[in-house]
Amino acid sequence: MRAELRIAGLEEIDAFAARLAAVLRPGDVIILTGDLGAGKTTFTQFLAGHLGVRGRVSSPTFVIAREHAPAGAGPGLVHVDAYRLDDSAEFADLDLGADLAESVTVIEWGHGIAEELSAERLEITLVRAFEEDGAGTAGPDSTDTGPGDPAPAAPIAPEPLELDLAEEDESRLLVLESTGPGWDARLALVAEQPGEPGPGTETR
Repeated sequence: MRAELRIAGLEEIDAFAARLAAVLRPGDVIILTGDLGAGKTTFTQFLAGHLGVRGRVSSPTFVIAREHAPAGAGPGLVHVDAYRLDDSAEFADLDLGADLAESVTVIEWGHGIAEELSAERLEITLVRAFEEDGAGTAGPDSTDTGPGDPAPAAPIAPEPLELDLAEEDESRLLVLESTGPGWDARLALVAEQPGEPGPGTETR
C-alpha cells in the first residue's frame, strides 16, 4: 500500500510522528529514506518523544545502532544509521534480531539492505519541497548517498528539541510504502491529514 502526505513544517511532522507512534507495536520496522537534510533524524527524534523512550536521540552514524529503553510500558526504540554499511550482509552482522521483538526499529539509509529484517515494514521517504522536480530526490529507487543527517544535540522530552528551524522548517512530501497486511489498516490511519481527509493524501 502506498500513500503520499504533504507536510507544511515541523509542527505537522511532529503531528504525523504522534499518529504513527500511536499505532506502533513491538517488532515494527521503519525504513527512512531521503537526501542529506531531508529530516530523517529529526523525524526519529519526534517519534522517540511520542514513544516515550529514554536517552538522547541523535544520528548514530558512527556507532551504527543505538538502543533506547522504554520509559513506560510501551516499546523501546532501536535507531540505526546504515549509511556506512555496504550491503545486506553487513547489515545482518548487526544481529538486530535479538532486539526486534521488544522494540520499534527505525533504520536511516536502510533502503536496499534492511528489507530482510522483517516481512512487514513501513518505508518513509522524505522529500523536500524544492526537490520534488526530481533533482536530488532520494526515493525508494534512488542511488544518492551522503552522510547521515546532522542531528541537533537535544534530549527527548521533557526538554524541547533544539532544532535548526532555518534548515528544517520547510515543506516535505512524505511517501509512505507499506509491506505486509499488518500495515494496511494502520497506514490509512497515519496518512490521514486532520481536517483534510481527502486532499493531499493519495493511497493505492
